[in-house]
Amino acid sequence: MPVEVKDLMREIEDDVRRARRKRLLARGGAGEYRDPGIYAGVDAVLRRAIDARDHDALLLPDFLSSEADWNLALHLHYASHRPALGGLIIAAKRRLLLPLMRWLYEYSLENFRKQRRINTVLFACLEELAIENARLHQAMVAGGLSPASDSGSAAPEPGTAPTSAA
Repeated sequence: MPVEVKDLMREIEDDVRRARRKRLLARGGAGEYRDPGIYAGVDAVLRRAIDARDHDALLLPDFLSSEADWNLALHLHYASHRPALGGLIIAAKRRLLLPLMRWLYEYSLENFRKQRRINTVLFACLEELAIENARLHQAMVAGGLSPASDSGSAAPEPGTAPTSAA
């Protein structure tokens, strides 16, 4: 009897997803996860953000003024403004201080790399949610619904001027 690998993998993934949802609920996760459909939707958005996105082509980092603003610096620079003693001070720092602090630097470097990965994944999640929000907005407009009519606190439609409720 042949086994379809796709079907088997889907079953395994579904089992893992169900177990993860149960663990989250048992630890006090969001009550909305009791609904398997909501959990599946959240899972799908986050998976798309992590797996399907090219993290070098995200919009949010492009909004920042330069890559240096959000990129973590991962290297040490020794410099001195003293023209005569500068070289001597830098040599002392490299030969005495650097070996003493190497463990702290390596520990911090690994944490900086982890933080950069987390930042990139969060940027991808935000972008994925923004895309989904824009699609929902378009669907509401196409269906003849006004997205701002339900509460009055929603943002105005793109291209329209905000109105005051004086």
